[in-house]
Amino acid sequence: MNVWLAEIWRAWRASLRRPGFLLLAAGVLALGVGASVAVTTLIQNSLWRPLPVPQPSQLVVLGQIRDTSQVGGISPHEYQYLDKLDGVASLGLWWPGSMVNVAGVSAPAQVPLIRMDQGLLPTLDLQPVLGRNFDAQEDHPHGPPVVMLGYGFWLRGYGGDRSVIGRSLRVEGVPHTIVGVLPAAFNTVLGPGDVVLPTAVPVGSRDYSHNGTLALARLAPGAEIAAVSAQTDARERAMYRDMGMGGNWKKPRFGALHLASVMRHDARPMLLLFMASAMLVLLIALVNLANLMLLRALSRNHDVAVRGALGAPLLRLMLPALGDGLLVGGAGALAGMALAMTGLALLQDFIPAEWLWGGRLHVDASAWLLAFAVGMLGALLAAGLALWRSRSATTVDELREGGRSGISLRSGRLGRVLVVAQVALAAVLLCAAGVFMHGLYDASRLHLGFADGDVLTFDLAPVRADYPDVASVWAMSQRLVQRLRVIPGVADAVVTTNLPASNGMMGQLQTTLHTPDGQEFASQYHGIGDGFFRLFSIPLLEGRSFTRDDTGGGELVAIASQDLADRYYDGHAVGKRIEMTGVDDKLISLHIVGVVGATYQKGPLQPMQPVLYVPLAQMPDPVMGLVRHLEPLRFALRGHGNPMDWQAGVRAALAGIAPEQPIANLRTMRNVVQQTTASARLSLWLIGLFAALALLLAAAGLYAVMAVAVAAREREFGVRMALGARPSRLLRLVLRGGLLQIAAGLVLGMAGAWLVARAVSQVLMGLIGRAGALDPLVMAGVSVVLALAGLLACMLPALRAARVAPMRALRGE
Repeated sequence: MNVWLAEIWRAWRASLRRPGFLLLAAGVLALGVGASVAVTTLIQNSLWRPLPVPQPSQLVVLGQIRDTSQVGGISPHEYQYLDKLDGVASLGLWWPGSMVNVAGVSAPAQVPLIRMDQGLLPTLDLQPVLGRNFDAQEDHPHGPPVVMLGYGFWLRGYGGDRSVIGRSLRVEGVPHTIVGVLPAAFNTVLGPGDVVLPTAVPVGSRDYSHNGTLALARLAPGAEIAAVSAQTDARERAMYRDMGMGGNWKKPRFGALHLASVMRHDARPMLLLFMASAMLVLLIALVNLANLMLLRALSRNHDVAVRGALGAPLLRLMLPALGDGLLVGGAGALAGMALAMTGLALLQDFIPAEWLWGGRLHVDASAWLLAFAVGMLGALLAAGLALWRSRSATTVDELREGGRSGISLRSGRLGRVLVVAQVALAAVLLCAAGVFMHGLYDASRLHLGFADGDVLTFDLAPVRADYPDVASVWAMSQRLVQRLRVIPGVADAVVTTNLPASNGMMGQLQTTLHTPDGQEFASQYHGIGDGFFRLFSIPLLEGRSFTRDDTGGGELVAIASQDLADRYYDGHAVGKRIEMTGVDDKLISLHIVGVVGATYQKGPLQPMQPVLYVPLAQMPDPVMGLVRHLEPLRFALRGHGNPMDWQAGVRAALAGIAPEQPIANLRTMRNVVQQTTASARLSLWLIGLFAALALLLAAAGLYAVMAVAVAAREREFGVRMALGARPSRLLRLVLRGGLLQIAAGLVLGMAGAWLVARAVSQVLMGLIGRAGALDPLVMAGVSVVLALAGLLACMLPALRAARVAPMRALRGE
């Protein structure tokens, strides 16, 4: 054992005395370990982190099945038919609301709202931190007005005061008694909600709206989700058949899916794409490391041959290479963890909160275990491969040549194959990144259809007790708009239900429209005030804009976006009529008076959607009630100078007409657009980072192989020079060998990239609407980048070969 340790220490001491190989090999391995550990940690903190509730695997969501991992909303009417399902221990209703106005704690504020019924907490198996759950009387229409506080709001607003139970909190101007404080786990699972109100669904409800409402169920012990899913579908279809809609019903099937799968649906595709990219980087790093280890083993062939001839056992001959593997593996794992932790710390504030369930990234012991497992195993496998391949050099040949034989054709063949593999893998990853970058470049040059410069926006949800209907909301908003327009530096102001770009719930609100010829389609629905198109520079293409005469007492009018007019009216929508499905399923007929330019509601990275604009003053009260349930109103100001300088004027203008009315989200329109695409942009840059790592590893691997190959062939080059070969010929000889390997790798890589692009094209299109499958421009760009990187990697060894001194190379003869 002491002899073995001595051999390993001898190998370590040699590596530390001349650390070039150690630094290069450990650095290559660290890049692969760092990328894989960072992405694995991110996935562990999102996809693999269990819900912070007892027995989370028993929680399922019941509703309309959209695909294999997503459930749509369920209406209050449909929810009533889910009572007493076999295999369901408890059932609860969750209804995410909008921002609501609260008063009675410090200053009035807008805070996020959640509605739930009395069955939700037992279903989650959670208990209030203070107080109690809603009771049956409170969870009923016209029941006592009560409220529960979110844990974070309790700490922020009340300082964690335990005597808060029984106090009054004004919600939308109505006093509510605080009956409980929810645990922190409640918001971790269901998202932000500072105040929680009862859903108060009436018995026999005829409400068919699906506005984000979800039914949560806890499975009974031993119950199967497939059986519960089948019962749910049978119950709901029977209900629709009883309503006379059985044969013509076009809605998707109902069913049950695990809550964790539903909540993580949006993050999964991108995180899995990150994982695939990181695994490619790790694979390239391991191939590179195997090549370096092979070259290291081949450089020891003469020493191994001499020691073998003197009678050294095989295991002792292998120990130096295994020692190198242990040292490189340990150093690479430590450096990889340092890179991973640094990268995660830098990305922490840019990762969407919903990916992390509202928490922070946590690096635990499993990350260290993974790093050392990958590092040590990868390095030892590379060392083993190098030993297996280097044994092909015979002892007689090595002894005869005296260590001057260099790397034989057979011994160097594996190294060249590994270089080709590195280039091929790098080409696959670079092509995937190229598709993303191409989409980002196209999006950056794309005109959004509106002007977002010099615009300040803010959110305002009119207190419902003070402004109960459309007329009162319109009157208040018009008074505020008039005051906003006289703020110094402001040229115009407007109120709207939707900004031209938004990632809020209203950005997803659609209504069903009907054309006179019977076409039915879904469209975005925006209520706007006078001057909206003027302020955002959205061009009027045909007809007229809204005027002050388009009020609640006049004819109901609408303006269509260009894509809506082109798609459903053959480009001639002015003067035509369109019918909108109202909240109570009654059709509302509108007269189209104009057509305006199309806009990208979800930002430049997603396809545009048809939009129907209506005057805010003409919105039906039920529709306005639905809008106010989902999101606040938006106000926008345009002028000259820095928009953020108008904040004090905005607050003063509001205080002049509604001193107790809070506002939120004072920000520029440019920030709104950036936030709309923040997740996709983060994804693009991370994929680009992985591609850069792949390019760096491929270039480093090629350089290492060419440098060692040139050093091993120094005697050959000296002989060629002595026989009259010119330096330029040796330069071309080395470059040709390297470029041939690059060309072979590119051919294989492009074939692999084409297959990968076809496999992930649906994911790419879902994330970036303008990014398509692999195209010739991306392939050409990747080929040029890899060829240039390979040329630079080969150039230094080639120049060294061209400067070989014949006498020094032949002195050993």
